[in-house]
Amino acid sequence: MLFSSMIFLWVFLPVVIIVNYLLNLIPDKEKRIGIKNVFLLFASLFFYAWGGIYFLTIMIFSIVVNFTGGFIISNLKAKHKFLRKLTLFITVLLNILNLGYFKYFNMIVAIIEQAMTKSDTQTFWTNILYMRGTGELGFSKVILPIGISFFTFQAMSYVIDVYRNDAKSQKNILNFGLYVALFPQLIAGPIVRYSDVALQINNRTETMDKFTRGIKRFCYGIGKKVLLANTFALVVDRIWELDFNNLGFYLVLLVTISYAFQIYYDFSGYSDMAIGLGLMFGFEFKENFNYPYMALSITEFWRRWHISLSTWFKEYVYIPLGGNRSGLLRTCVNLMIVFLLTGIWHGANFTFIIWGLSYGIIQIIEKLFLLKVLNKNPLKIINWIYTFVIVAILFVVFRSNNIFEAIDLVKQFGTFDSKYNIMTYISMKFIITLIVAILSMGIIQSIFGGVYKKINNVFIIRFIDAVLQLAILAFSILSIVDGTYNPFIYFQF
Repeated sequence: MLFSSMIFLWVFLPVVIIVNYLLNLIPDKEKRIGIKNVFLLFASLFFYAWGGIYFLTIMIFSIVVNFTGGFIISNLKAKHKFLRKLTLFITVLLNILNLGYFKYFNMIVAIIEQAMTKSDTQTFWTNILYMRGTGELGFSKVILPIGISFFTFQAMSYVIDVYRNDAKSQKNILNFGLYVALFPQLIAGPIVRYSDVALQINNRTETMDKFTRGIKRFCYGIGKKVLLANTFALVVDRIWELDFNNLGFYLVLLVTISYAFQIYYDFSGYSDMAIGLGLMFGFEFKENFNYPYMALSITEFWRRWHISLSTWFKEYVYIPLGGNRSGLLRTCVNLMIVFLLTGIWHGANFTFIIWGLSYGIIQIIEKLFLLKVLNKNPLKIINWIYTFVIVAILFVVFRSNNIFEAIDLVKQFGTFDSKYNIMTYISMKFIITLIVAILSMGIIQSIFGGVYKKINNVFIIRFIDAVLQLAILAFSILSIVDGTYNPFIYFQF
């Protein structure tokens, strides 16, 4: 079920909000929270099952495995180090195998099928990079459950935190199920650490202030997705259907910029909606984006982009590997491992691996010397151009269906010959959207953010804010009804 769908906006969300608030009539606080948790759990499972009952079994498997792992670890005494480690290892392995099967089975089958052929070396590697199988093994394509990467990492963090004694184990499997399956952040994050919401599960407060802030955040989030990201998506999809060898510089520049803004406003819009929905039900999730397109280095970009994923890899991979405490060489190796895994996390495609490794190499270069140069550079606009160009071009690789497609697109930056007219893909709506997207990526916020914080409690400002929220929601709904491009990019992960 999509946040930006009529069934969610007009049926699911209103019903869940109304029932949740009617449960406030239960006088006993402990009983009230317990019943609310059960209700939200089953509402969340229904939300997820909307995409297919089969997927729900995968979700329940994840809940049971990780709850059991955490329960066993927490009940083993400290002297049973080996059994604790073994339980952790088995639990994490089951998570990785589950995730690996759904994300990489098709890729592995294609590689094996190609290995069974008698084609020459060039043809073999070409087919591998194109992800072409022969079908000789007769396996059906495995369908990827929506959001499996997000809820698997979230569940794994719980078991690891219990093992480290960073969090107490959850004794109630229904409450643990709510942590994993809570519908606001279930499909595309942010990835919520158990320690961040453990107290909120049984002791959260629902206030009118949280609810109104939640509505505001949700409205701006759906506006980002429907009014901005979807407009860019239409341009990207149209250009992506063309012959890449005849695009030329201006058209490939257009699609590069368009996709950079599409993926940002699509994903950050979802995160805004998730955080807003969480607030409506008394949950406070951490931020997932901090104006990443204002970054002045790639290192800074990754501190601002998909913060919950970056934090997850930092806490559970980078630091355990030694972080930056084991010398420069080991630090560089750790960075490469983290960004290789970041690429692999996104899916079974060599484009994601190239995308991840590229960021690892660039961050190593910055750590070795470039970051010092950038920090000393008085012309920060050069830093910004350097960062945005790299991010935008690498997103072209990220969007490409295979490596050859990515190469063909990037090569077009070197030619001005094109058989297509760029004006065919630019409309007044696109121009206005681009201007709004540029201003909203952090420019307006950096200029007027301080002033807004001082006056946002003034009645007229609050009134204008409410009218703007209502207008964004209304225009978003009209766009949805009109059949505007809708799926979230990160649903595929």
